[in-house]
Amino acid sequence: QVHLVESGGGSVQAGESLRLSCSVSGYTYNKHCMGWFRHVPGKEREGVARLYNSTEVTYIADSVKGRFTISQDNAKNTLYLQMNSLKSEDTAMYYCAATGGRWTGCPSQLVDFPYWGQGTQVTVSA
Repeated sequence: QVHLVESGGGSVQAGESLRLSCSVSGYTYNKHCMGWFRHVPGKEREGVARLYNSTEVTYIADSVKGRFTISQDNAKNTLYLQMNSLKSEDTAMYYCAATGGRWTGCPSQLVDFPYWGQGTQVTVSA
């Protein structure tokens, strides 16, 4: 059974940094995509960054480009999101998600990610 568990969220001041982690278990796929998404109540869940086959960054949202970095450590079965220069508008619940195998690239639709973590809250004060 696949489990994704996020950690690393918290409350910080604008300009500070956080690193989110997503620990993955029960998941061994080739040709797969993993990503970070975020959700603010009253808005749709949006994609933040996506990584294909653990190494190819296929998407970084314009709103976080130059500030956020997605990466994966296969030896630790962990996906990361390094968030620098945080802004108040980055406040959201952050989720990691995975597609499973047999993908030739990263999909953009949430429905193509069947595996999700429970989320970790990030709050940035101005």
